[in-house]
Amino acid sequence: MVAQQNFTELQDAFRKSYTLEANGDFQLSINELKTVYQEDTYEINLRLGWLNYMAGSFNESIAFYQKSMELMPYADEPKFGYIFPLTALGRWDEVIVVYNQILENSPHNTKAMYYLGTIYYNRLQYDKAIAYFKQIVDLYPFDYDGLLIYAWTKLKLGNKKEAKDLFQKVLLNKPKDASATDGLALASS
Repeated sequence: MVAQQNFTELQDAFRKSYTLEANGDFQLSINELKTVYQEDTYEINLRLGWLNYMAGSFNESIAFYQKSMELMPYADEPKFGYIFPLTALGRWDEVIVVYNQILENSPHNTKAMYYLGTIYYNRLQYDKAIAYFKQIVDLYPFDYDGLLIYAWTKLKLGNKKEAKDLFQKVLLNKPKDASATDGLALASS
């Protein structure tokens, strides 16, 4: 019966925490979960990682996400969460490491591929970005986001013919897309 009582208290704390979060009361939501905190509970650590991130307490968020990753080392979920406070702190090299860890565990994770490729794209490292975008398009040949960023990367690398073909595919997916229209014009010139 004690276990049921503990579960009921835990469930009630989570319920209150979600309600407080929905109202934008992140610190109160955190405080609610801390009343039932157990260091060896993945779900509480994960949730506290998220709530501390939302509250702007990035270092605390990192600590809770790290604990979640220790408790569930093969899970991608806490790694994706961990990326939020790292990004907020501008720790991009660490973000790259985490995305690579996700891809080691889940080699076809297109979300990780997309964001990792985007980091390289924004760093103007198109030669590194292209491999991730190609994989996405190989897996999802008609995916709007993948096609568009792959087309732009091809264009940035000077491959106008391939970029033109890709921009045309984007325009089949979204016929009036402004970015694809602009890219097609550049690739056609």
